[in-house]
Amino acid sequence: MESLDIEGAWIGTPEIHSDKRGKFCEWFVSSRLVTVAGRDLRVAQANCSVSKRGVIRGIHFSDVPPGQAKYVTCPTGAVLDVIVDLRVGSPSYGRWTAVELTEDNGRAVFISEGLGHAFTALTDNAKVFYLCSTSYDPHREHGVHPLDPAIGIEWPIDTAPILSEKDQAAPSLSVARANLMLPDYARCREFVNSLALS
Repeated sequence: MESLDIEGAWIGTPEIHSDKRGKFCEWFVSSRLVTVAGRDLRVAQANCSVSKRGVIRGIHFSDVPPGQAKYVTCPTGAVLDVIVDLRVGSPSYGRWTAVELTEDNGRAVFISEGLGHAFTALTDNAKVFYLCSTSYDPHREHGVHPLDPAIGIEWPIDTAPILSEKDQAAPSLSVARANLMLPDYARCREFVNSLALS
């Protein structure tokens, strides 16, 4: 696993074994996460979403603590997975990075508590699996509008974006910050450090 250019985000590229039967890879290995992040992922919930081409899901995040760390992969189709630093006070606040996750490359991303997560489906029937550190709680879950020009995510422009009503109604980054919705960087770091394995 390698760190991405936003603190608290890593990408894993597994070794894919192919033969006449098909393919096999280890898409999540706890010890590899512990090696790079110094902490494990306690899985409280596993999710699967299936999206048609052009669907954008996110930018989603949770209150910290406890937040929600995610380990995300795309076993069918392809997505552009986006991580946004929403932590007020972070050196990379408001910055985003993107990774293409596909059934061919087998990549996965780990996203720490306090970071925003979104993706867009690059193909029809794009299936995304998420391992989550906490269960879904609608009272702790929030969103920022994925098309906010202040964030400036470079979504593919060859198809019209399809958003849920909830994501369409999400506030801009500036409104979310003004309404004190966003995670605090120092608090997130303190919480993540409390998860470190000694």
